Amino acid sequence: MSSQQDVPRLFHIPLKYISLVTLTFQNSALILIMHYSRVMPGYDSSSRYFASTAVLLNEIIKLCVCSAVAAYDRGLRLAWIEVFSRDCWKLAIPACLYTVQNSLQYVAVSNLDAATFQVTYQLKIITTAIFSVTMLHRSLSPLKWMSLLMLTLGIALVQLPQDVISFVASSFNLTLRLTGGGDESATTKEEHHSLEGEDAMNRTLGLVAVLVACILSGLAGVYFEKVLKGTNASLWVRNVQLSFFSIFPALFIGVLWKDGTSIAENGFFFGYNAVVWTAIGFQAGGGIVVALCVNFADNIAKNFATSISILISFIASVYFFDFVVTANFVLGAILVLIATYLYSKPDRRLSTVGTQNKGEYRPVPLQSTTSEDISSRSPRPPLGAFNEKRQ
Repeated sequence: MSSQQDVPRLFHIPLKYISLVTLTFQNSALILIMHYSRVMPGYDSSSRYFASTAVLLNEIIKLCVCSAVAAYDRGLRLAWIEVFSRDCWKLAIPACLYTVQNSLQYVAVSNLDAATFQVTYQLKIITTAIFSVTMLHRSLSPLKWMSLLMLTLGIALVQLPQDVISFVASSFNLTLRLTGGGDESATTKEEHHSLEGEDAMNRTLGLVAVLVACILSGLAGVYFEKVLKGTNASLWVRNVQLSFFSIFPALFIGVLWKDGTSIAENGFFFGYNAVVWTAIGFQAGGGIVVALCVNFADNIAKNFATSISILISFIASVYFFDFVVTANFVLGAILVLIATYLYSKPDRRLSTVGTQNKGEYRPVPLQSTTSEDISSRSPRPPLGAFNEKRQ
């Protein structure tokens, strides 16, 4: 009875289920809205909003929200001391890396379908594992290596050009396209896209952006664990520090250096509408949702939510964006989902460790999408204290 009372709740609902449902919805909606904001009808490259301004506003919103919660949770004076502690500068490096990653996400969703981006972005599991082995000297079980190999194969199948698939299929007298209309259906849908005013997407550029973003995500997460392992700062304090240091590269490199001339001519909020603001809001809240999910739910449940979001993005892409379904995409997506599940399974050697050592194993957050995710290793979630205060 007491164990059930100790479970953090919100409106009498365990935060574990609230965070999982919210994570599933956020992961699916974010990519779909970001993609639509970059290809929506009536806007082209000359009238579309500047991604650098969206990245900056994203960090400002996160800084304001996390600062308010940290001040409430720790007190204004104590929160100030913890945020600007002696080691706070160490977060500047991962903050810069995550800022570049967020910028590359806009490049990727501008040039890839939402479903393709969702599947390919799971490559961050591989990059995080590689950096964990090389920088943290962490050993992986044979099952995890097999899941990484399966993940690589699945992503390769998703990104394989259709002409290669068609050549292989013709060699074996096979028909691999799943859409009923074949090439004619694909042509019709491409014409439909052009009629709706969407720009042609550069698939190669989108793939390169995803690859670099995944590398930066893995490097930043492992660097954070290596440098700040064992610190006891709260989740919200770490979020404040990351958002604070992220503002500088977003402002000076993105807004002033990259798009400074265009912003001076057209204005900071050029091309903004309700869809753009919604995308910024979803991205700002995404990292906090992932961090809460890691705190209140296990890694398998979090990866299950991520898998469901991939399926939702796939269905939505077919329905809203006329995504052409191919056999190699379906097969590749299935391999990615299975590999993600296998990688999240705990090793048996870890399950045999006594309860006194359970807190010593802290896996790198493999599903992070924004800079706040890496603070999910906070030893005590502040929302637990928040619920205690409410009671």
